[in-house]
Amino acid sequence: MSRIPAAPLALGLAGVIPFVWGAVTLLWPALADWGASTFGSRFVGPYIQLFYGTVILSFMSGVLWGFATRASGTRAATCYTLSVIPALWTFFMVGGGPVSSATNLFFGFAGVLLLDIAFWQWGLTPRWWLSLRVLLSGIVLICLGVGIFL
Repeated sequence: MSRIPAAPLALGLAGVIPFVWGAVTLLWPALADWGASTFGSRFVGPYIQLFYGTVILSFMSGVLWGFATRASGTRAATCYTLSVIPALWTFFMVGGGPVSSATNLFFGFAGVLLLDIAFWQWGLTPRWWLSLRVLLSGIVLICLGVGIFL
């Protein structure tokens, strides 16, 4: 793995802010109350994590699809097929209540990391991609875990 360029790192870290905010507001009820009264209840606790998480997990299908365009032959067919899994997972598995939705998002993000590893090993991603994805996935999984396990 190689060093992550500054721009992708900054954008990636900015992209996990809603997950971190959701976890923090789950841990500190006073902050959740302030956030709910300031931004609305949809923007605190598990609600922001679930709503935003479904968007990001679906977005990752598009990212993988873009990497699939670099493949050819049967590898391309495999990559295109694999790239739609995160969006389908989100569609079918998220929506059954906050704990089950968060659990399914947790496993969805873990699964995307496995797909990232495969695409990286196949040479379809930038060299630094896996370093970024391990970092961001770790943050997301910890934050979702707060809502699931605490």
